[in-house]
Amino acid sequence: MVVAASRIRRIHAPNRRAALAAALLASLALGPGLATPALADGAYPARPIKLVVPYTPGGATDVIGRVVGQRLSLALGQPVVVENRAGAAGNLGAAAVAKERPDGYTLLLGALTSHSINSVLMASTAGFTMDKSFAPIGVVGRVPLVVTVGPSVKAASLGEFIALAKTRPAGLNYGSSGNGSPQHLAAELFKRQAGVPLTHVPYKGSTPALNDLMGGQVDVVFDTLPATQGFIKGGRLRALAVTTAQRVPSIADIPTTAEAGLSGFEVTSMFGLLAPAGTPAPIVARLSGALKEVMGQQEVKDALVAQGAMPTFTTPAEARAQIAEEVARWSAVIRQAGIQPD
Repeated sequence: MVVAASRIRRIHAPNRRAALAAALLASLALGPGLATPALADGAYPARPIKLVVPYTPGGATDVIGRVVGQRLSLALGQPVVVENRAGAAGNLGAAAVAKERPDGYTLLLGALTSHSINSVLMASTAGFTMDKSFAPIGVVGRVPLVVTVGPSVKAASLGEFIALAKTRPAGLNYGSSGNGSPQHLAAELFKRQAGVPLTHVPYKGSTPALNDLMGGQVDVVFDTLPATQGFIKGGRLRALAVTTAQRVPSIADIPTTAEAGLSGFEVTSMFGLLAPAGTPAPIVARLSGALKEVMGQQEVKDALVAQGAMPTFTTPAEARAQIAEEVARWSAVIRQAGIQPD
């Protein structure tokens, strides 16, 4: 059983999202048992495990953490206690886990792309580095971004949007959920690859950026599928492309950026499980095995898809390599675009 133990004031999510999360967790709790034979006395794990989610309750990361945590508790035979430690763009919770004793009893379910960016952009204040502070357990999912325009932009395709931007002397403008966010860096990468001028308008979160996109104050956003999908399906925003190698089933009529004419522009937000650096190899292996079992369950895959994520599973070595790729990629974008922390 997963037990919530939030140290922050709970921020209530919209009723629909909260109801969905509750339904997902209830259905998982009623699923088939995954308990494995208990290890010998004194072997890992011998007591409850704390799973830190470095964001507020109710969001996609939180729901993914609770879904994965609930099934991990069954696979490991010990409770998994989910603790929300939000703040500083996810840095507070990530830094706290990095400082914990590396015994396998404190883990992080993190937004690995955001943490990779923050570890570079806020190197002096983040409190962690991705290569030295953590022992990766595995990647559990990737969330696509969607190139989305509002009703004021007269472009029916990505190619038309690029052509339109090139005809504007001052270019078009794009909104993001904040300076240094994955959405911001994705747009900067798009600018260079497409060769178009775009002006950044940072907001404090996705909601105000999307509101201004619908109102015509900004021309485009590069935001996550969970943030944009409802507005796209409701006809208030128009999706030009998804930033994945294959089309996304929930919006299968939307082409990929490669199909739309911009090859090589693939951007996703990666989520995964980390332990503090120095965690013994047998414990990492035990957690990896349990995570593989969990991510093979159809109910877990369905729950992640409901949050706009593409479920996956990687070994610890594969996770470390993918995190290193994220750090290298976004370090280059930060340097080339001259992005500075707020």
